[in-house]
Amino acid sequence: MLKIQVLRPEFVQYLPDSLNEGVLYISEEFATAGHRCCCGCGEEVITPLNPAQWQLSKAGAGVSLYPSVGNWKFACRSHYWIKNGRVIEAGQMSEAAIDRVKKRDRKDKDAYIQSLNSAKPKHSILRRLMRWLGGN
Repeated sequence: MLKIQVLRPEFVQYLPDSLNEGVLYISEEFATAGHRCCCGCGEEVITPLNPAQWQLSKAGAGVSLYPSVGNWKFACRSHYWIKNGRVIEAGQMSEAAIDRVKKRDRKDKDAYIQSLNSAKPKHSILRRLMRWLGGN
């Protein structure tokens, strides 16, 4: 059973040096959230907020993170959801499940980076200027 059952959102510019238990710190400016692991082990959990990693949604006084938080790099290996500020235990993940999630995460990150890169102009300003001047 998880020690922390509820996370209170606190919107900050920067994550504090020390995270308090029971608080989900959210920096919208730097697209990052952080909290102490809800199992009570004390580890700091940092979740980058972007379409390829975690998304944050606000509903009333609570916030939700999607997808679940899987702390397989920590000794506790806790796994839980944060929905409207409530922490819902999701159970331990097998090594095979962790491997699938890692592969999916890598694919999602690659697609996200590709979408960012494809939104950039195809030609640099210098190249466009050279073409305008009659160069290649």
